[in-house]
Amino acid sequence: MMMKKGGTGGGKTITGLEFESRITLEKAISSLPGYVVKNDEIHFKGQKIAEFYQKHKLYKNLLEPKGVDYKKIISKKLIPDDAILIIKDKTLFIIELKFQEVAGSVDEKLQTCDFKNKQYKKLLAPLKIDVKYVYVLNDWFTKPEYRDVLEYIKSVGCYYYFNELPLVFLDLPTPI
Repeated sequence: MMMKKGGTGGGKTITGLEFESRITLEKAISSLPGYVVKNDEIHFKGQKIAEFYQKHKLYKNLLEPKGVDYKKIISKKLIPDDAILIIKDKTLFIIELKFQEVAGSVDEKLQTCDFKNKQYKKLLAPLKIDVKYVYVLNDWFTKPEYRDVLEYIKSVGCYYYFNELPLVFLDLPTPI
């Protein structure tokens, strides 16, 4: 993993998380200056600003303690690669990391974002938490044959980025 440096805000400003291979969001954020990640909590300059819910922890640590039974809301449990709850906005980012080197099943998985986004929104509605569904893709998906699916992702209110996830998109402070 490398941090993305440069861009707006000065030559040494870190503006995003760059993913060169499969890495968790937690590891990427914990390496940022001013950030401390401990017990699935994100602190910036000593203040708790977000929480992680990776895989089944979304259910175990967020939904179940608040009395939300997913079986009464959706018919099948969805398991996110990574999820991060921004406390001040009450927004949960579902972050799916998709890295491909040859054609395969990931191609079709990208087309499921609308359904999953709607399911997560339904699941988090009792807690009044908004949801944003985003893919972090590698350069494989910049090929012309992915143009239609990338347009589709945006058209249904989902998001994607290539190789990095901007901190501003997550509404996280930019370390200087």
